[in-house]
Amino acid sequence: MINACPTPSGRAETAPSAQKSMIYVVDDDYDVLKSLRFLLETEGFEVRTFRSGSALLGSPARQGADCLVVDYKMAGMDGLELAERLRRLDVSAPIVMITGYPDTNIAAKAHSAGVRQVLLKPNLEDNLVECVRNAINSSGSSPEKSGEIQLRKTP
Repeated sequence: MINACPTPSGRAETAPSAQKSMIYVVDDDYDVLKSLRFLLETEGFEVRTFRSGSALLGSPARQGADCLVVDYKMAGMDGLELAERLRRLDVSAPIVMITGYPDTNIAAKAHSAGVRQVLLKPNLEDNLVECVRNAINSSGSSPEKSGEIQLRKTP
């Protein structure tokens, strides 16, 4: 639908359409990537997927995300190392980490790497969408500034 408004000259001017938020998903499991892409696109996000942290870091588009969803355990570079490297490259988009392998220090490690939230697998659907929206809406306050990290178990 195009929103047209008459201008003083009498010509119709189209209002810019609302831009969808761009979410980058990084996971080495193809089935997880496919599932998360479907979930996030169904919720109205634009999604770009990467099979590894190296693939994202090597992409010229690494600065283009409004939020990143990153798996913790990946072959090669894990999600924490990826988050640290992105922060060193001045990528300021909020990062939501997902993991099926929680450890007792994950919240502290994630906080120091610049991660906003950690979600525990397996059932991510509702919590992930909510966390991504919250991260985008509060992207001005980083976890470094707030001094807290959210660790959420999924049902």
